[in-house]
Amino acid sequence: MTLLINDNGTQREMTEEEEESYLAMQKEQMKEAKAKQAIATAKQEAKLALLEKLGITEEEAKLLLG
Repeated sequence: MTLLINDNGTQREMTEEEEESYLAMQKEQMKEAKAKQAIATAKQEAKLALLEKLGITEEEAKLLLG
């Protein structure tokens, strides 16, 4: 796969080292995004479980805490 880079206004192909670095960075960013999504999902599931245990809706919880 050939990736292009803008090098001071000149578009050129990335060197093998640049391409490896770029792909590694993309892989790390994707890993971080998936981890953040997993945390957000877990928090939402915990919140819904608590509301269900209390027997109230999200709107009722907002009224109680607001």
